[in-house]
Amino acid sequence: MTAAQGEIQESGSFATEFEKLLAEKLDQFKPGRVVPATVDEVGKEYVIVDLGFKSNGLVPVSQFQDEEGKVTVKEGDRIEVFIIALENDNGQIVVSYEKAQQKRVWDQVEKLFAEGGTVKGKIVQKVKGGLQVDIGIPAFLPGSQVDIRPHRNLDKFIGQEFEYKILKITRDKGNIVLSRRALLVSERDSLREETLKVLAEGVVMEGVVKNVTDYGAFIDLGGIDGLLHITDISWGRINHPADKLSVGETVPVVVLKYDQEKERVSLGMKQLTEDPWLKVPERYPVGTRVKGKVIGLTDYGAFVEVEEGVEGLVHVSDMSWTKKVRSPAKIVSEGEEVEAVVLGIDADQQRLSLGIKQLMPNPWEELASRHPIGSKVKGVVRSITEFGIFVGIDEGIDGLVHVSDFSWTKRIKDPKEIAELYKKGDEVEAVVLDIDAENERLSLGIKQLTEDPWDTIAQRYPVGSKVKGKVSSITDFGIFVEIEDGIEGLIHNSQLDLEKGQDPAEVYQVGSEIESEVTSVDREERRISLSVRAISRREQKSDMAEFMDDAGATVTFGDLLREKIDSSSDE
Repeated sequence: MTAAQGEIQESGSFATEFEKLLAEKLDQFKPGRVVPATVDEVGKEYVIVDLGFKSNGLVPVSQFQDEEGKVTVKEGDRIEVFIIALENDNGQIVVSYEKAQQKRVWDQVEKLFAEGGTVKGKIVQKVKGGLQVDIGIPAFLPGSQVDIRPHRNLDKFIGQEFEYKILKITRDKGNIVLSRRALLVSERDSLREETLKVLAEGVVMEGVVKNVTDYGAFIDLGGIDGLLHITDISWGRINHPADKLSVGETVPVVVLKYDQEKERVSLGMKQLTEDPWLKVPERYPVGTRVKGKVIGLTDYGAFVEVEEGVEGLVHVSDMSWTKKVRSPAKIVSEGEEVEAVVLGIDADQQRLSLGIKQLMPNPWEELASRHPIGSKVKGVVRSITEFGIFVGIDEGIDGLVHVSDFSWTKRIKDPKEIAELYKKGDEVEAVVLDIDAENERLSLGIKQLTEDPWDTIAQRYPVGSKVKGKVSSITDFGIFVEIEDGIEGLIHNSQLDLEKGQDPAEVYQVGSEIESEVTSVDREERRISLSVRAISRREQKSDMAEFMDDAGATVTFGDLLREKIDSSSDE
């Protein structure tokens, strides 16, 4: 072979190789193919990429911008682009960076779907029937596949990233259906098997708060849920489980009861610590001063927590020595730190009695030294009742003047009479009659400021003496006569010297003056008996005696009788 022939042969071989390479290149640059490219220039609107072909490609800058609008490529970066068309009106290759990414994702998703793999994605928005997930391309997550349990509000999942199982792919329609629930169920079943291996009464475990209700919380122990009742959360009082627990929180619990057949698990938290009441008697003996927080108010008192799990009751009667506490809220408020004294302990019933007033001296015990029985005091009428008046003596200490201690002689029959005698705010003077410090009662008297007129009534109105008075009232059995202010005597009908069948009201009128004789005095019963008839008889005897004296000693009863008969005959 000559040199010329060799050159021709070599030239022909080169041409064949070039044609082959060109054919491969043309085959590679077909619409729908993904090809490598180099970023040649980053402009304001387009990114120019070098494809190593007859012309460069243009890709909109927007396809390279992140959420904040920042361009994520620079000159010299190697990327992949999707060929849309080999030539546009300007003779340039039409390519897309986004479509290249999407094709790559689609290829990967199809591969994972075939292998039973999973994908990660971020939930971006709520759509009809479920949620849209960004896995590099849009995918659909049905509402029923979001979680193991149904959720009414799916908005809370937006922005969260999870792992999903691919349920279905329809590439020509661009549909990908995902499921998070399938993975959770599989994970739960796996955890459940492991949990059941160790689950037993008395076992301490860690669990995640799954749900909080009014009566307790459900704890996920790993594929199986247990109920933590509100009474087993803390030794102390809890208004609501949410005060101590929150959904998603990991907490230690102990298995109290496990029913394998029904798969029911009862859990406890407080049982992980010692019952504080076991040492309450030695920590808080009677008389100890304690500090605590008011955790509850009722009509009858306030509950004070002295430590977690130990609370005591301050009864309304132990809040103040002098005030009548009707509402504990006027003395203490919920959440307030207070100091108190331990009054009593019942460890079996877990009851602690506390007192606030016992921190201060008892004014009732000091009352006797300031105002001994028999001493005179002054005060202001604070209230008026149907049975007497209350008079304020010291700060917060009122004394009762009973109606029976208003006057020695005047009887109060109608409560309205009290209001006529005293008004709220009037200053009055009284005598201390009795002090009952234990029951916080002070008895006062006004009539005791003066002597009892009945003490000398017998001396002033001895039996047989004549008295004058005014008729104060007329009754069926007699008339009452007031012989001095507040002192009345009774003249019984039998002592009125009336004719048979005569009505006292026909002879006497209220207010008329009458003279009578004292027949008896009963100081204890405060009664004076009077008689008109006694005076009349006395006068008759006096007249008879005087007549006898005038007639002389020769006149006899027979003479008088005959004289009477004769005078009747003459008539």
